[in-house]
Amino acid sequence: MSTSRRAFLGGAVGAVVAGGAAGFGVARATEPDADAQPAPAVPFYGRHQAGIATPVQDRLAFAAFDVTTSDRDALARLLGAWAAAAAQLTRGLPIGAVETSPQAPPIDTGEATGLGAARLTVTVGFGPSLFDERFGLAAHRPAALADIPALPRDALDAARSNGDLCVQACADDPTVAFHTIRNFARLARGTAVMKWSQLGFGRTSSTSTNQETERNLMGFKDGTRNIKLENAADLDDFVWVGAETDRDWMRGGSYLVARRIRMLIESWDTDFLADQEHVFGRFKSSGAPLTGTHEFDAPDLQALRGTEPVIPVDAHIRLAAPSTNGGKKILRRGYSYTDGNDPQTGLLDAGLFFICFQQDPRSQFVPIQRKLGSHDALNEYIRHTSSALFAVPPGLSGPGDWWGRSLLT
Repeated sequence: MSTSRRAFLGGAVGAVVAGGAAGFGVARATEPDADAQPAPAVPFYGRHQAGIATPVQDRLAFAAFDVTTSDRDALARLLGAWAAAAAQLTRGLPIGAVETSPQAPPIDTGEATGLGAARLTVTVGFGPSLFDERFGLAAHRPAALADIPALPRDALDAARSNGDLCVQACADDPTVAFHTIRNFARLARGTAVMKWSQLGFGRTSSTSTNQETERNLMGFKDGTRNIKLENAADLDDFVWVGAETDRDWMRGGSYLVARRIRMLIESWDTDFLADQEHVFGRFKSSGAPLTGTHEFDAPDLQALRGTEPVIPVDAHIRLAAPSTNGGKKILRRGYSYTDGNDPQTGLLDAGLFFICFQQDPRSQFVPIQRKLGSHDALNEYIRHTSSALFAVPPGLSGPGDWWGRSLLT
């Protein structure tokens, strides 16, 4: 009995993937009735993938996958099936048609039924390792997708780093976000396996002027000067890949860097308030820079108190400021995380799952992080434990389109 059920399940999932060979079959087969009233949703199709400049949602489910096949067509079918499923999920709908047989595994796992779209966005990217000889993609790897070099103070866990593919699911409901990753993993069976994953809560940044800047687990507002959806010039200059790219298939896309940053919370909690504020360069209560009174006041990096800078030379806000990094900016979309406690020490394993998007990590994330890793006073209280880089292709045009279609075909 168990053998036949496993065989049937494999066939069922395979049929969904095969039906979406170009994404088209699944997307059209599961199109709802014209008079259906889907929940309010973030548009899935568009020039850019949603989940980048989209106003940040409250919850995150992130996963990296390694492709287990060398069949290029199988990879294309998987991406087509994922695209068709995402088109459904982002509308608050199940990934497949109405169930017809009680003797078959359900097409959708069902835990998000009735929860609506919850502003779900699904963002997919390709890691450097995908561009090898398995699929003949080596010549199509963008120069900007260069491996992130070793950075100061990194303590990276290889099992939590990198991957061939990534899926970022953001939503205002944790079950909706988790449901996406769970069902993408089901669709990937036989083609890709999940390498690592991370759940996030409590967004730590804002990407819209209509959003308040939330606090990280250290109790501070950080990333106040983040790139905002309403600033099209900053998005074009620092986030979206344009004519400068050496690979046309990436135009309209972006590059995602993910870093798991563990906070040594117990040590931080014993530090004096004044020292905490000097570490960040901000007042803890208001979020204002030490030279201002309101959160969005521009920090005065030249201000002195006697002969000493009001904002210390090793303050996080100073070292991360565009003015001290050649004017470079990144778009941040980080989340707090907790993974229980460290069994070796008994201390909390919690911190920031840092995500940023940019036009070219070589000239944006890497030099900024190199400076922070070398000089930031915050280093006493944090450890970078994972790292990953992904090329995020442009958005999809409509049903039948899928991520990387121009690359793989």
